[in-house]
Amino acid sequence: MSALNRNSMHKTSHIIPADCAPDIAGGFDALLHDDKKARDYLLELTWPTGDPFCPRCGHRKVYTLSGERLRCASCKYTFQPFSGRWINNGALSPSEWLRLIVLFVQECSVHQMKDQLGLSYNTVYKALTAIRFAILGHALDARQLISSATGLDSYLKGNRLTGGPRDMHMDTIPVYGILRRDDIVFIDLVPGFQAETLFHFHMNFHLKLIRTGNLVYTDRYKDYDTLIFCGNDSLPYEIIRRYDEPPHIDAVQDEFWDYAQSRIKKFRGISCQRFPLYMKELEFRFNNRDKSIAEMLAAYLCALVPTQE
Repeated sequence: MSALNRNSMHKTSHIIPADCAPDIAGGFDALLHDDKKARDYLLELTWPTGDPFCPRCGHRKVYTLSGERLRCASCKYTFQPFSGRWINNGALSPSEWLRLIVLFVQECSVHQMKDQLGLSYNTVYKALTAIRFAILGHALDARQLISSATGLDSYLKGNRLTGGPRDMHMDTIPVYGILRRDDIVFIDLVPGFQAETLFHFHMNFHLKLIRTGNLVYTDRYKDYDTLIFCGNDSLPYEIIRRYDEPPHIDAVQDEFWDYAQSRIKKFRGISCQRFPLYMKELEFRFNNRDKSIAEMLAAYLCALVPTQE
């Protein structure tokens, strides 16, 4: 990746807002402004055994070419150290990636991140998208989520985040279910359910729907504490009835739901296409809330982008 081979430029220092002060997790403090050390650290995560291998076929015999390029002896694929990995989606240096991870862990806004890193809004936004895809890519249901069923497959061209969102309407907007088991929460894609399904259940079977902006969620449904989707302006929100009693997930004051709602409000302009990225991020944060997640995120970024069928 060319951005990982260039020397880090010293940006003008910015003061991090008080609500975004970084608690340096994972011992990153020695790496945040040293590009060589940061790159060595990321390469250790990329090749834990110390030996490079082909990201395309997995063959471990590779040749070194000029400009830090490598070539597979088996399939003849020419690649760079971070080729085929989530971290290859973003024009950041190694130390910038680690600094971004720290700010992401602290739940800073995109504007706070761009000011602290001295990068453009679009550069930070794209890198955050790579982080969120890396989180989702490590979920148990990653293959199901990065598919045409959610529309997330339209963002990927091979192993590159170079695509764009697919148009979604009432009969294609997917529905997700929130399931709690002890201290672990699961956010599942509900197969065969679209926004249209929930509107149908609401009108004909009295399934309770609650709307907050473009976010719509239901009363308890089978094993799920709630079904949920993010809509758009094409939906007939006006048919949603008003209720005196709250739905199950509000009535029980679910810990995850309180956690999620407070954070969803901070996300600006969530679209139905990107909604699962944010929900799986919240699932990841909640399930690992007592852990240091910075090292996990760095390892996720250095993992290979899964192949799509």
